[in-house]
Amino acid sequence: MTDTADTALPPQSPVVVERDGAVATVRLNRPEAMNSLDIATKEALVTALTDVAEDRTVRCVVLTGSGRAFCVGQDLREHVTFLQRDDPALWDTVAKHYNPIVELLATMDKPVIAAVNGVAAGAGAGFALAADFRVLVDTAGFNLAFAGIALSCDSGTSWSLQRIVGPARAKELLLLPRTVPADECLALGLVTRVVSAEDFESAVRELATTLAAGPTLAYGSIRRAVAFSAGHGLSESLAREGEYMSLTGATADHRAAVAAFLAKEKPTFTGE
Repeated sequence: MTDTADTALPPQSPVVVERDGAVATVRLNRPEAMNSLDIATKEALVTALTDVAEDRTVRCVVLTGSGRAFCVGQDLREHVTFLQRDDPALWDTVAKHYNPIVELLATMDKPVIAAVNGVAAGAGAGFALAADFRVLVDTAGFNLAFAGIALSCDSGTSWSLQRIVGPARAKELLLLPRTVPADECLALGLVTRVVSAEDFESAVRELATTLAAGPTLAYGSIRRAVAFSAGHGLSESLAREGEYMSLTGATADHRAAVAAFLAKEKPTFTGE
């Protein structure tokens, strides 16, 4: 997704962070395993997302995969090994890894794009659904694969999926898992945009660059307000909106936008 890469983690790491200006691309880097999630990958992803969330110079985050998959979810080879020895890491991973990853993606104070370069299955689908925007290559799809291996759902899919497609369709996709093709993903609202493989990187770059030049704190406040209101009543939601309005009203970006409006100019945002 970048022309130049500033790798914050070693290239052999299962997760690599690339910088292009104010855009940070967090790339799952196990193409030989279709970016499946073993413990090392999950730990590296928590670290990478924490770092970019806290870095004030990062104003947009892109999550993507290397090779032909976005992420196919849990590494079942490792999973089987843990099952055979009844390792507690088998179930601790939801609280230690999956939940923090999804919360970081859904709540960091900057916009997040899932650049879905290939199939997104299980937790991989959950990670993509936690983003604000999902750009999908037209040969890919989503699979809510949990029931296929006799597991309940994780990675926020019970929360996010029904809010996108409604409870009835969410249960259909979860109880009868299948790979939902790109055109159906778009029709269901699972993705923001479907593009060809040749246009994929440029489409993601254009969107990320646009968001990175925007009012970062306002974006973060909007995404937090929407998430809060999804689970609270009107009065509480109005009060939370008021808090975020006060917060963003005190920013340099707000003052710059008002001055630009009065001068009939286009504002330049600094993210402050």
